Amino acid sequence: MRNSRQNTILRLIAAEHISTQEELQKRLQTEGFSVTQATISRDIRELHLIKKGDVNERYYCQEQTPPDLLGGNPVEADYAGNTIVLRCTSGTAQAVCTVIDSIGHPEIVGTLAGDDTIFVLVRNAELAGKTAGELTEKFQSR
Repeated sequence: MRNSRQNTILRLIAAEHISTQEELQKRLQTEGFSVTQATISRDIRELHLIKKGDVNERYYCQEQTPPDLLGGNPVEADYAGNTIVLRCTSGTAQAVCTVIDSIGHPEIVGTLAGDDTIFVLVRNAELAGKTAGELTEKFQSR
């Protein structure tokens, strides 16, 4: 339940402007999670979320650790040339991409996330299969 709720939080803050815990609590309720303010505070702390005081003050992902976020993502990995394609659960690609970026894998040049798909650019085609396997293993071990 915790992983599912936290994945939902990450999906919500990536897709919507949520600037208070009360807003987050209401959105979680519409997603089927009955939570207290204390639970939301704990989730925000565990997920290392921050609220930036810019014009669009809202919650953002900071640096996450893979065990807190992966929850079965990505579902599928493939590669072509030096590009790996990861298919995730709908709405979670940006959060998963943030995790991949935080890993600091030396062969990964960069990432790009959509709603349920991530493109991972690796240094050369020979490394794509090996790196895809490593990412898949890392995510499936959670």
